[in-house]
Amino acid sequence: MARNTEIKARIADLDALARRVAPLATTGPTEIAQDDTFFACPHGRLKLRDFGDGRGELIFYQRADQTGPKTSFYAITPTGSPDTLREVLTLAHGQTGRVVKQRTLYLVGRTRVHLDRVEGLGTFMELEVVLRDGEPVEAGEREAHDLMQQLGIEPAQLIDRAYVDMSHPRHLARRHC
Repeated sequence: MARNTEIKARIADLDALARRVAPLATTGPTEIAQDDTFFACPHGRLKLRDFGDGRGELIFYQRADQTGPKTSFYAITPTGSPDTLREVLTLAHGQTGRVVKQRTLYLVGRTRVHLDRVEGLGTFMELEVVLRDGEPVEAGEREAHDLMQQLGIEPAQLIDRAYVDMSHPRHLARRHC
C-alpha cells in the first residue's frame, strides 16, 4: 500500500494561508469538489469520493487518530460510476457518515497541501507528504514540520481526527470508517 505522512489543522483565515502557500507551490491552486461517503469497515476507513462530474474513487486507509504528523497507509481505486458504487456499498456495509467539502489543492514538491472548506465544520488545512517505498516515516514527519513552520501553523491548531469523526462523533467509539 502507498503511504504518506499527514497533518490536519483548523484554520481561521484560509485566504491568508493560501497567500502563504502560493509562493511555495510547484502546482496549484486546483479547485476540487468532494463528496465523501463513509462505510462500515472493521480495520480502517473506507470511503467513496464523488467529484460530482461522474468520476470517483474508492479509498481505503489506515491511520492513527493523533495530533501532529501521522502515517497513513492507503489504496485508491478509480470509478466511473460513484452513484452506483455508493448504492452497492451502502447495501453491503451501511453508511457511517458523509463529508462534503470544497478543496483547493497545491503541490509543494511532493507534499499535497489541501485547503478545505468543510460543510458544517469550517476551514482546515491538510498536509500529505507522499513517502517513497522504503523511506523512513521520520523523513515525512520532518518535511511536514518544516512546512508547518513555513506556513505559520501552530501546534495548538492541529486536530487528531478525520472530518467524519468531527461531524459524526459516534464513530470514534465504534471505529467505523
